[in-house]
Amino acid sequence: MVGFLLLCTFLLNTLVFKPILRIIDARAHAVRSARELADSAAQKATSAATEYNQKLSAARADLHQQMDEMRKSALDKRAELIASARVTVEHELAAAAARVRQESDEARAALDRDASSLAGAIVSRVLGRAS
Repeated sequence: MVGFLLLCTFLLNTLVFKPILRIIDARAHAVRSARELADSAAQKATSAATEYNQKLSAARADLHQQMDEMRKSALDKRAELIASARVTVEHELAAAAARVRQESDEARAALDRDASSLAGAIVSRVLGRAS
């Protein structure tokens, strides 16, 4: 009977338990591999997302820098145009003021010349009538 028990144990062990244990070990190994693969994929996805965010932030910073440079350039150009227009207006204003002064001086001189002759004419009429 002990022999039969040993034979049954050997047969069960060889034909049933070892194949079942191999299947269980293979499944555990497959699950472990799948978890490692999933962890690796998650880590790669996280690093890719981090890299994407860093590149996006760098691109945004570059864009903001370019916009600031363009804005500064436009403001500088505007300042140059305003300064140029101011200089032109100041020159034109100075020229107009000089023309007005010259015309005013000429008008005064003409009035002074005409005033003497008008004064003489007025005096001669007044004296001519009075006499």
